[in-house]
Amino acid sequence: MGKLIAYIAAAAAGLWLATIFVPGVKVELLPDSNFFGFILTARWQVFLLLGIILGLLNYFVKPLLEAIALPLKIITLGFFSLIISAALIWIVDLIFEELFVPLWLPLLYTALIIWILSFILSKILDRQHQ
Repeated sequence: MGKLIAYIAAAAAGLWLATIFVPGVKVELLPDSNFFGFILTARWQVFLLLGIILGLLNYFVKPLLEAIALPLKIITLGFFSLIISAALIWIVDLIFEELFVPLWLPLLYTALIIWILSFILSKILDRQHQ
């Protein structure tokens, strides 16, 4: 449970940091922004929603994709894991109009920011459980 919370927090905070530091990455509150009928009224709600969706994808889907792509991960010495993370962010970008991440470098930088935050939060949570 702690790892899932770390993924969600890292995704939300990483998207927020990416909008600040990575050129071209935008999260906007649209006039018709809602999620299954729940109207989103503030930008932080959009970050939280995107963080939850991306965190769930990282927790459930990413391990399956990494298992399938294990040979590529071995050949690229783990770099392909970053490509998988970028692909998941791109999928969230396609689904939600509130998120805009240009392809290639901004997408990789956003994935790198989220990966670093996830790594730090996982280590902090692991240290607290010992």
